[in-house]
Amino acid sequence: MPVFWPLLAALPVLAVLLALGTWQVRRLHWKEAVLAQLAAAEHAAPVPLDAALPQPWTRLQVTGRLDNEREVLLGAEVRGSRMGAQLVTPLLRPGQPPLLVLRGWVPLDRTQPINRPTGEVTVTGYVREGEQAGWVAAKDDPVTRLFYTFDPSAIGQALGLPPVLPFGLVAVGEAMGSQLPVPATSLPKPENPHLGYALTWYGLALTLVGVVAAFTWRRWKEAT
Repeated sequence: MPVFWPLLAALPVLAVLLALGTWQVRRLHWKEAVLAQLAAAEHAAPVPLDAALPQPWTRLQVTGRLDNEREVLLGAEVRGSRMGAQLVTPLLRPGQPPLLVLRGWVPLDRTQPINRPTGEVTVTGYVREGEQAGWVAAKDDPVTRLFYTFDPSAIGQALGLPPVLPFGLVAVGEAMGSQLPVPATSLPKPENPHLGYALTWYGLALTLVGVVAAFTWRRWKEAT
C-alpha cells in the first residue's frame, strides 16, 4: 500500500484531535477565570443593592419583605432519597423592582413545615444570572408554579408581579438541622477537568503521529 494514502487519511484526524485539545485549553483558562472570580466574590464583604446591575456572583445584602404567597419551585434535585427543588420567593422592596430570592432546597413531599418569615427581613447571598430556556429544557408549568429555567422575567409574569430584576439572589446561610428550606452554604465550586481532557486529546494526537510514523518507517524499510 502506498504511504501517501494513509498519511492523507491521518491528517484530518490529527487536525480534529489537535483542535479538540486546543478547545479544552481555552476552556481551562475560562474555568480558571471563573473559579478566581468565585473565590474573590466569596471573600468579599456583601454590598447593598443599588441602581447598577451587579456582576454575577457578587455578594449582596438586601432588605425587604418576602411575598410568601407567590413562591415557586425551581428545578429538580435529589438529596438522599428525597426529590426536591429550590424554593424561590419574591422579595418586595418599597418603590423598587421585586427581586427573586432562591431561599434553598425543599422536598416535594412537603411533610415538614417550611420557615416563611413575615415582616422585614435581610437576605445575604450571591447574584445568580437569569437564563433562557434551551430547546432541550423541561417545560415550565406556571399553573402549578413549577419552573425548570431560571428566567426572572417569565417567573415574574407568571406570578403577576411588576417587572422584576433580571437576576436572582441565592440566599447563603447555615443549615439549621431539619429546618426548611436548606440554604446554600457557599458559592458554587464547579469542577475543572479541562486539563485532563486537553492532555487526553493531545495524547491521542501524539499516539496517532507515532502510529503513522511507525507505519511509514516499516513501509520504507520494506521498500529498501
